[in-house]
Amino acid sequence: MIPSLSELKAKGYGVLICGHGSRNKLAVEEFAQLAEGLRPKLSGIPVEHGYLEFARPILRDALDRLREQGVQRVLAVPAMLFAAGHAKNDIPSVLNTYSAEWNLPIDYGRELGVDRLMIAAAGARIRETLEAAPAVPLAETLLVVVGRGSSDPDANSNVAKVTRMLVEGFGFGWGETVYSGVTFPLVEPGLRHLVRLGFRRIVVFPYFLFSGVLVSRIRMHTDKVAADHPEIEFLSAPYLGDHPLVLDTFLERLEEVLGGEAVMNCSLCKYRAQVLGFEAEVGLAQASHHHHVEGLTEGCDLCERECTGACQPDGIPIPLGGHSHAHEHSHGHHPYPHAAHPLGPSTLGPTNAAGNRNATES
Repeated sequence: MIPSLSELKAKGYGVLICGHGSRNKLAVEEFAQLAEGLRPKLSGIPVEHGYLEFARPILRDALDRLREQGVQRVLAVPAMLFAAGHAKNDIPSVLNTYSAEWNLPIDYGRELGVDRLMIAAAGARIRETLEAAPAVPLAETLLVVVGRGSSDPDANSNVAKVTRMLVEGFGFGWGETVYSGVTFPLVEPGLRHLVRLGFRRIVVFPYFLFSGVLVSRIRMHTDKVAADHPEIEFLSAPYLGDHPLVLDTFLERLEEVLGGEAVMNCSLCKYRAQVLGFEAEVGLAQASHHHHVEGLTEGCDLCERECTGACQPDGIPIPLGGHSHAHEHSHGHHPYPHAAHPLGPSTLGPTNAAGNRNATES
């Protein structure tokens, strides 16, 4: 039986919402708003949020705050749509280290994942977009869902499943999945293939929780393709944000932790199973690669709030504080096996055009 809120408070429970962090101040503010939205639903239970990189408070700071409030056991939930490297390696590494240092039990939940509530929230965002535009039959409309993109094929496949659920839920004429980085197809080359299908309207939906450079880049590439094809109407749907159903999903994940049901999909996890093409990564040590930018808070000087993404045209993060993701990652990250794919980023391979080693983000 899941304890009541009063029982959780009496037992010294606290909640930690674990985020990635962003250089974009608007994205950081939106994440903080999500945590604030959870507090009234968890009345009396301390709720804090923290980030892996590029923002404060970092995860350790948030855990310190929980301990200062008398928390004796933490329920930690990754604010990640799907379980890739951040949810499987980086966050657990930080939490496990802190737990050992302070003898503080931390129960870790699973990602938001492919969930009926999340699909309903996505559907609501798409419906908002369709209702604000002139009517076009759904059979003549193509839905394009844009995922973050990962070096983990399980996470990428989950985005494709969300696409299919939305396509069948609405009855769109067709649906495809593209990605903002790391894997293929990227947004622009993907859309250039899809315009050949001849649909009157294309709805581009970024399946993201928050704003940031990636969402801005998706819009930039969509506008670029739209300008070349004036005969097709392109609609840009808003990202998920703190939709009420997203908040409800977080509450479900907390209930799963309390009920001992927080189980990830290990059968397709490249770190635990022989997944086709990723066999070399089985048993990879769990370690965070964000220590070098943990808490770094400098923002982009060019477009601090509504980032255009123009300074990062090919998935290459701008150097900040001496840091770029285009550096050696021998401490746990393997090169993406399809780095040479013609529809993927040119920054994924083991070496770039200048002969320098690139990293594979997860």
